[in-house]
Amino acid sequence: METSFQSQFSELSAILLQKRNASGYWEGRLSSSALGVAVAITALHFYDAILNKSEILSGIAWLHSNINNEGGFGDSPESVSNVSTSLLCYSAVKVCSTNDQNRSLLLKIGDYLRLQNIDVNSEQLIPAILEFYKTDRTFSVPILTMCALCDVPGKEAFDSIPQLPFELSLLPRSFYRMLNLSVVSYAIPALIAVGIAIFRFKKRKNPLMRWIREASVKKSLALLRKIQPHSGGYLEAIPLTAFVCLCLVESGYRNLEVVHDGMNFLKRTQREDGSWPIDIDLSTWITTLAVKSLRSNLDNVLTSAEKQQITNHLLTIQNKQIHPFNGTQSGGWGWTSHAGSVPDGDDTPGTILALLALNQDGPLVVQDAVFAGVGWLRRLQNSDGGFPTFSRGWGKLPFDQSCSDLTGHVILAMAKTAHLFGNSLSQKQHSEIKKSFVRSVIYLEKHQDKSGFWLPLWFGNQNTPGHTNPVYGTARVTSYLNETLNTKFGNEYEIILKRMINRGCQYLVSVQNQDGSWGGAKAISGSIEETALAVTALVQNGFREECASGMNWLYEKTKSDGIVASPIGLYFASLWYDEEMYSITAYLECLSASMETIL
Repeated sequence: METSFQSQFSELSAILLQKRNASGYWEGRLSSSALGVAVAITALHFYDAILNKSEILSGIAWLHSNINNEGGFGDSPESVSNVSTSLLCYSAVKVCSTNDQNRSLLLKIGDYLRLQNIDVNSEQLIPAILEFYKTDRTFSVPILTMCALCDVPGKEAFDSIPQLPFELSLLPRSFYRMLNLSVVSYAIPALIAVGIAIFRFKKRKNPLMRWIREASVKKSLALLRKIQPHSGGYLEAIPLTAFVCLCLVESGYRNLEVVHDGMNFLKRTQREDGSWPIDIDLSTWITTLAVKSLRSNLDNVLTSAEKQQITNHLLTIQNKQIHPFNGTQSGGWGWTSHAGSVPDGDDTPGTILALLALNQDGPLVVQDAVFAGVGWLRRLQNSDGGFPTFSRGWGKLPFDQSCSDLTGHVILAMAKTAHLFGNSLSQKQHSEIKKSFVRSVIYLEKHQDKSGFWLPLWFGNQNTPGHTNPVYGTARVTSYLNETLNTKFGNEYEIILKRMINRGCQYLVSVQNQDGSWGGAKAISGSIEETALAVTALVQNGFREECASGMNWLYEKTKSDGIVASPIGLYFASLWYDEEMYSITAYLECLSASMETIL
């Protein structure tokens, strides 16, 4: 078995190295997005249909080639069809077509939508979309606004679309968490642009609010420009940038620089096959996953020069100023090296851990960066002891709240930092880290379900009830806690950590499929990512029979189908994606952990 693991590890690590870019780090490849295509070609059409004819036709051709059998579209080519993406695709194809062009495609999508009780000619589609997303307007209102602009069902629909309070974006950022905004913290560009579009087209207006909003438009547009990165793409995200551009163009602001730069971003990011991903890449996240997946085998795979090259890259992209997008302080890392990235509570601990792994022989090289990252995380921690993604204290909507997988990630980063730099930390620094650590442990203990699982935030499974992924969340948190125990930091909480780990392991064992795999929950078909992560968590705590069964499934699965990626990632509000590096890094981490246990 040991020889088999070593052989698989050698083969997979060679593939990992081949995936690096010319600069020595990993960019990965996000799945193409039908939703991204739909919104992008609509923005291109509204901006200049003649000038952008080639890009639009190429996008429509991609939609023709990637429609699901039932006539709908999912978020990724491997996703099941859903109403939101299909409705946007219908609207995009309709507005971009002339005469009977693409009639067959429109009929197919229309038939699918009717089966879902959505009539594209009826305003009843508005309450249906709003009901699906509940109080979160981050996605529902932009979807309905684009549909109305494409005359689906018609511009009169604006009277039924909720007004986004774009004028509130002008208040100091410190007020945002108290405003109970209907969009999440990272969607301020949509709040402004979509809100202005609705204001322009909505007929019924309160005279006082009309005056306030009219007076706010110019300053809101100035803010929109201020927070736009030099790449032109808000958050480097295609859908968000396209929503902003198409709304501003149709609201009469076609000639603004913010639109010009946004449109250039969209044209520049279209793929050769005519599609767009949801974001440029997740290069920071992917690179840190790649480094961490090698575990104790890191020095056997990467040379000193290669490790230094990755270290230099990660140090270079650390945020070193107040970030213009959300005003966060320096010290954190975002998900990509591109300009639109915003520091977050998952990439920052991930980068800290990668830097420590890359520089075990000389950690002082990264000490200042690591300390700054830990300080940034401490300031991010919520009052409940957990860690959110971008902004402390929001918490009104799910994607702004504390979550277990991020909190577990931060616990490990703080524990390893304190372990490696114990002699370099002042008494105050050590006390602050310990205080944060304890509050986080209490949060995790409180949020572990009685059956032993934790739920993640930015990952899910399309086949589970509620699209949650307790296997992913439990496997990640359990693995983080396993590694935390190894640092001996906070060893006075060892009993609590071991109790949580044991409960997490028991849950994972209870939901393993009969074929040895794991899906997102019990009786859900297995994936490489979920199976590998579950084995990584379990193998460090025994469970040899379950792990052997899981490893056998992984071997047979990859032997027959290759290292296929599954759409387990969530982006923005329930927007699914897959990433080719997730399956590779998860499997490598699993092999690394298994080899460590055997040896």
